[in-house]
Amino acid sequence: MKTGILLQINTAAQEATGEEINEISLSVYELALKGGWIMAILVLLSLIAIYVFIERYLTISRASREDKNFMNNIRDFIHNGRVDSALALCKNNDTPISRMIEKGLTRIGRPLNDVTAAIENVGKLEISRLEKNVAGLATIAGAAPMLGFLGTVIGMIIAFYDMSMAGNNIDVALLSTGIYQAMVTTVGGLIVGILAYVCYNILVARIEKVVYKLEARSTEFMDLLNEPAA
Repeated sequence: MKTGILLQINTAAQEATGEEINEISLSVYELALKGGWIMAILVLLSLIAIYVFIERYLTISRASREDKNFMNNIRDFIHNGRVDSALALCKNNDTPISRMIEKGLTRIGRPLNDVTAAIENVGKLEISRLEKNVAGLATIAGAAPMLGFLGTVIGMIIAFYDMSMAGNNIDVALLSTGIYQAMVTTVGGLIVGILAYVCYNILVARIEKVVYKLEARSTEFMDLLNEPAA
């Protein structure tokens, strides 16, 4: 009984003084290496996702900027018969809205259906430009977890293969390579997939706001063309 108490006291003392305690630290880089070649692909996909998100976010932000007096100035120019001044104003504003209104101004005098069709075509082109490479984020969001699962399967195959080759000499160190790859690739795939999914939804939400602005300004412009006839 006394011996058991002494052993407990010695163990507690060693834990308190930090003696004979081995701390294992593992960096993110070392974990990535243990994931094998699939982690290299996941890292590449994450860099592509970040680049596409930043580039598209800045582009969409520029496209969503709008001069509050733009449509008022267009209305004044049209009412005064100064279509050339309205066209010059559109050319000086490098935004999807200005390019859409500019196309409508060039169609003034034609049937309203032709003007509407021209504006809608320009609007579709502008939206397609804003959506450039956005679908790639959705692809990465779906492919990254699948790649991680593939790494998991490969890691487990390696672990079972090592077990079959070891015979009766199986130990934890022998299986660590396959198990590391299985776990690390799963985590890496989920992280990249979640990152790409969030970025994709942010961009889609911002594009929808731009679409709403384009639709509102096109309707306002067509109402403006109908005013003189009223």
